[in-house]
Amino acid sequence: MKDLFIALALAICLEGLLYAALPQQMKRAIAVLLETPESQIRVIGITTAIIGFIVVVWLRAV
Repeated sequence: MKDLFIALALAICLEGLLYAALPQQMKRAIAVLLETPESQIRVIGITTAIIGFIVVVWLRAV
């Protein structure tokens, strides 16, 4: 459980760094996201989650 919280904290840290380093680009990315159909966002989210899960399983096995 501790590893899960560490991973979440790292994700939050990385996202914060992106907003701090590239605020204009992040605003543009959000504007594009708002125009993207929900079904496409859902597919991207599921695909990303599956890839992340595969990477975690692979790294735990190595």
